[in-house]
Amino acid sequence: MDDFLAPRCSRYLVQAREDLAALRHLLVPPTAADLETCRQAWAPGRRLARRHDLLLAGGWGVGGDALAWFCGLQQAVLMALDQSEFFAELLGLIAAWNRPRMQAYLDFGVDLFVRRGWYEGVDFWSPALFRRFFFPILREEVGLAHRAGARYGYILTSGSMPLHDQLLELGIDVLIGPDPVQGKGTDLARMAAQLRGRMCTWGGVNGFVTVELGTREEIDAAVRAAIETLGPGGFILSPVDNVRDPKDAVWEKVLSLIEAWKKYRG
Repeated sequence: MDDFLAPRCSRYLVQAREDLAALRHLLVPPTAADLETCRQAWAPGRRLARRHDLLLAGGWGVGGDALAWFCGLQQAVLMALDQSEFFAELLGLIAAWNRPRMQAYLDFGVDLFVRRGWYEGVDFWSPALFRRFFFPILREEVGLAHRAGARYGYILTSGSMPLHDQLLELGIDVLIGPDPVQGKGTDLARMAAQLRGRMCTWGGVNGFVTVELGTREEIDAAVRAAIETLGPGGFILSPVDNVRDPKDAVWEKVLSLIEAWKKYRG
C-alpha cells in the first residue's frame, strides 16, 4: 500500500466486483492490542506537544490514494464513469476501513486529523465526480473530527482550485499543500481571495524545486510571496510536500527558509 506500486503493477488487486470480498479480509479494523500498542507509541509525542504548546496531529485517512494502490488511477477513473455502483462500493469499503483508525486518533486527543487527498484533485476527477463520490465520505469524516473537538486537515497539493467551494462547504479547516510551482493550476492570489478568513492554508513554497534546488535568493523571494499572498494570518508556511535531501547544503537552504519566515512573518 504505497505509491511505489502505482507505476509498477502488472496486475492490480482490484479488477472487478468479485475482488471486493477478498479486499474486505485485508482491510480490517485495529484490534484492542493494536490500539494499545499505538497509544503507548504515541504517548511521548503527546507529552512533548503539551509541554511546548505544539499542535498534535495524526493520520492518515485515505481514499483516492488507496485507489491508486488497489486499482491504478486510470482504471479507477474509468470505473467511476463506467461502473459507478461498483466504484461507490469500493470507496465505501475503504471509508469503512478508515473510520475506526481515524477514531483511534480522535480518542487519543489529536488537535488535527489529516487525510491524504493527493489523488483526489481535478488532476484526476472532475468537480462533479468529486461531489458524487468523495464529498459524502469527506463530510462524514469532517463531522466526526469536529464532534470530537479536533480540526480536519486535507492534503491536496495539486488540482485543488476548482474544488475550493466544495471544501469550504464541507467545513474543512486547513488545506495542506498549496504549491505555486508543481501544483497544477495553483494560483496563490486567487486561492487567498477564495479562502482567506474561511479556511487555513498550509504550504506556499515548493520543497523540491525551490528549497532543495533553489538559491538563497529564490527561497527568500518565494517565502516573501507566500506570506504576503496567503498570510500572515490563517497561513502556516511549509515546504510542499517536504524536503528529503539530507545533504548539508540542503540543510543550509532550510535554515534560509526559516530566516526568511522570521523576516517576513510580521
